[in-house]
Amino acid sequence: MLFLTQAPLLQVPSIDYFAVTPILIILGAACVSVLFEAFLPKHMRWPSQVFLSLVGIGAAGVFLAWYASTSAPKSGVTTFSGAIAVDRPSLFLWGTLLALALGALLLIADRSVEPGGAFVAQAGIRPGTVQDRAQVGTTGMQTEVFPLTLFALGGMMAFVAANDLLTMFIALEVLSLPLYLMCGLARRRRLLSQESAVKYFLLGAFSSAFFLYGLALLYGYANSVKLSDIANAAAGSDRSDTLLFAGLGLLAVGLLFKGSVGPFHTWTPDVYQGAPTPVTAFMGACTKVAAFGGILRVFQVAFESTSWEWRGVLWGVAIISMLIGAVLGLTQTDVKRMIAYSSIAHAGFLLVGAIAMTEDGLSSTLFYLLAYGFTTLAAFGVVSLVRDSNGEATHLSAWAGLAKRSPVLAGVFTFLLLALAGIPLTSGFVGKFVVFSAALSDGMAPLVVVALIFSAVAAFFYLRVIVLMYFSEPAPDGPTVTVPGAFTTTAITLGVIVTLVLGLLPAFALDWAGSGGFALK
Repeated sequence: MLFLTQAPLLQVPSIDYFAVTPILIILGAACVSVLFEAFLPKHMRWPSQVFLSLVGIGAAGVFLAWYASTSAPKSGVTTFSGAIAVDRPSLFLWGTLLALALGALLLIADRSVEPGGAFVAQAGIRPGTVQDRAQVGTTGMQTEVFPLTLFALGGMMAFVAANDLLTMFIALEVLSLPLYLMCGLARRRRLLSQESAVKYFLLGAFSSAFFLYGLALLYGYANSVKLSDIANAAAGSDRSDTLLFAGLGLLAVGLLFKGSVGPFHTWTPDVYQGAPTPVTAFMGACTKVAAFGGILRVFQVAFESTSWEWRGVLWGVAIISMLIGAVLGLTQTDVKRMIAYSSIAHAGFLLVGAIAMTEDGLSSTLFYLLAYGFTTLAAFGVVSLVRDSNGEATHLSAWAGLAKRSPVLAGVFTFLLLALAGIPLTSGFVGKFVVFSAALSDGMAPLVVVALIFSAVAAFFYLRVIVLMYFSEPAPDGPTVTVPGAFTTTAITLGVIVTLVLGLLPAFALDWAGSGGFALK
């Protein structure tokens, strides 16, 4: 006789669709973009993809602004059974990512600086070959880059709002996998581009492996992957701390890899140099925001009660990152590699704010991410305009006397370099000031002194480029400055304006960044 027992009913999780609509818009646009690639004729793909991507990002931004100003509770909400937390830091990071992605997408879509676009028209073309103008006119631009960009952006938005480690890991893969492919799509210097893609893939594999192993150990410790449950277990459990700190260490290594924090920056300069410059701009600005958004949430939500045990280690990591970025940046002869080492130094400065476990530490780090992202985006836009017969001229010798060839471009790049150096009246100065002030208030004066020293050292290689542009004679057969198209001009202008406005009138952004903390549910 067969006895039937009634199985317990599964409880369907409640979903706050309004709160997560910006992510849904971006991922929905990415899916439609894939359909465009599959069904649209080749000649219609580029305008359709550009229109869809810009509309998707714009719609997500408009809805985000409406939700943040009218419906978002200050304490935040959690949805998807607590897997996603939509709180004030999430909203700030989403707005930052959407704005930066808009600028990066304009650089990616531009087809005037490099005829046909910066991306190879046939992804399988043999390394070492260069497509000429006739081929470009026949085959067009590799428009697969647009859905890849949207999927990466959606993953970044999910990553900074993830409220449990498993969701964070899935979002990490969603944001990383498209970037690996995008790095290998450069139209010129194919071998270097594909090498950068392989190196970035290996770097990401290391990051994911450390993250997943740390996740497993923390699950063994807390019997949960939710950040709030890990925090409760760490604060009031009598279990052995071996699993806790081993898991925390591995998890931190995975996050630091993704943020290109020294000494976990392996191959980051190679990736910056080999990837198409619009992709480098997207990675340099948006990936940094996503990585440090995740770092802030993990440490301040899950591990705040154990900060005395891990803060000293991260002090050392921050110092090493600043040392590597500042010192090795002095030896670089390639502009893109120099900015890569600059990003490693800035990662150390960001880490100073991230380990200040106060409201000011959180708001100052969020502001720094906003300021740094726009400056980096505009800087790579400028780099893409200095070209010779082989494409972009990124060797420093090619920039000698640039002010005599193009005083406007040299002036813009000088302003951006001064912002990266932290000179007053720029967003870089305000960002460093608020981060270091928050660290001082939290008792980290020795670390701030070290950061100031390395900030002064790093300023030297920015000033070296400025001196080279203004006080050296241009070579007779030197590179030319390409007249930018509307997309590149808009992206560079956006970055410069934000860098200037945040340097002169930072109060609005600082108030928004400090409008609330993480949702502790």
